[in-house]
Amino acid sequence: MYFVMQQLKSRLPHVIIKGIPTIVRAVITKQEKDESQHNLLIEGYGLREVMRTPGIDFSKTRTNHILETCSVLGIEAARKCIINEIIYTMSQYGMHIDDRHTQLLADEMTFKGQVLGITRFGVSKMKNSVLMLASFEMTTDHLYNSAI
Repeated sequence: MYFVMQQLKSRLPHVIIKGIPTIVRAVITKQEKDESQHNLLIEGYGLREVMRTPGIDFSKTRTNHILETCSVLGIEAARKCIINEIIYTMSQYGMHIDDRHTQLLADEMTFKGQVLGITRFGVSKMKNSVLMLASFEMTTDHLYNSAI
């Protein structure tokens, strides 16, 4: 009997009673200004399903998952999400970056119609110029290949 109970206890967190299977946890909080309104904070994926949920105001729904935002709402929404996340992250450290700089970075990451990271692989997909490729990483390799 003890082992059966332990087995049931281990399976219980994986049982989905009702809702979206990709959401791990949900927390409901009251708004500070209006006690009759609530915020739903979720952990997991499923922006499209959350926006379709009855009682949820889809116009106020946001996520910090940029690729999911791009696939559900489009590249312009992903650009705005990048800007918001950069501003939020830097403000947590007491730093202020001019809006034009964050917009420039977000434009550079999304101008190809997909979200490209500022990494070795993302910059290599941009391929605007040899100097742009050489300015990031592996400078001598890029300059050597372009000279050949």
